[in-house]
Amino acid sequence: MARIAVILFNLCGPDTQAAVSRFLYNLFSDKAIIQAPQPIRFLLAKFITWRRQEKAKKIYAYLGGGSPILANTKKQAEALEKKLRQRLSKDTVSVFICMRYWHPLSKQVAKEVAQFNPDQIIALPLYPQFSTTTTASSLDDWQKKWKQHNHPAAQISICCYPQLTGFTEVMAQSLRKEMTSLDQDFSGVPYQILFSAHGLPQKIVDQGDPYAVQIAACATAIAEKAGLNSNQWQITYQSRVGPVLWLKPYSEEVIRKISSQHQGLVIVPISFVSEHSETLVELDITYRNLALESGAAFYRRLPTVNEEARFIQGLADLVEQAIYSKTPIITGSVGWHCPASQSQCCQRTKLKRNG
Repeated sequence: MARIAVILFNLCGPDTQAAVSRFLYNLFSDKAIIQAPQPIRFLLAKFITWRRQEKAKKIYAYLGGGSPILANTKKQAEALEKKLRQRLSKDTVSVFICMRYWHPLSKQVAKEVAQFNPDQIIALPLYPQFSTTTTASSLDDWQKKWKQHNHPAAQISICCYPQLTGFTEVMAQSLRKEMTSLDQDFSGVPYQILFSAHGLPQKIVDQGDPYAVQIAACATAIAEKAGLNSNQWQITYQSRVGPVLWLKPYSEEVIRKISSQHQGLVIVPISFVSEHSETLVELDITYRNLALESGAAFYRRLPTVNEEARFIQGLADLVEQAIYSKTPIITGSVGWHCPASQSQCCQRTKLKRNG
């Protein structure tokens, strides 16, 4: 029998209007997000927070004043814990939630995990595709806080799962269902399928971050399972902030172009596993309005996987794989290896740290 702590990592969002400013500061003061030395990073974080807080408050106002991501993550955690307790009936399993920029933060969660007194810790980021700005930032922050407890529990981290069956098959089935509906409702009307992922500054990708490579692998897996031809779909990137160059093509530019041709649009949120501001506001309101105002025949957006049973099953598979792993960090997609050019790959970076 073993005591196993599974920690789900996510970015989170402000839970009230009053929390928006502090959430933004926590986000932009992260050195993984703003790659500048102190005190420049501190000053930039304060300035960007000041510039964006009113716009952000308006976004969260659409959602009742705060982000639903914590509530949605709790549902996923409860479903995963139930599944793991069924499969690991001889062990004591507890699933914790650890958010990067708003509560529950690493310091609080580390204290709770220490009180649970686990024999083994499985770190499971809710980011299917690895990036230094998401997975690495979350895991690094967790490790700093956890080390303060000087606890002997063994730790295994799951760095990525861009081709996880429990993710790609759910999205592919949802897409096939949507296409069948469109054949009935808009027979003969051409449309394009956009796999929309959260953007990332091009500079970070040029430094060897494997995010774009993993997004491409994930989109390809979903497209193949949905039976798409290469001319039916493309990848786009949303949520761009500031004047610097980000990963292209930008979702809003592609939406505007396709809509002006009076085609329809089907949006597949490929880098999100639960609903929050980027899906419920940016995709469902901002981009929908842009598409229809630009002449789109129709605009449809697929739901995220949320706590869908096959996705939770896939996460449980990852946890079991990690429990029996003999390495401190694993990838959750069978046969997946980042190209050698991706120097910031989680496993490659870990090897460097270990000498």
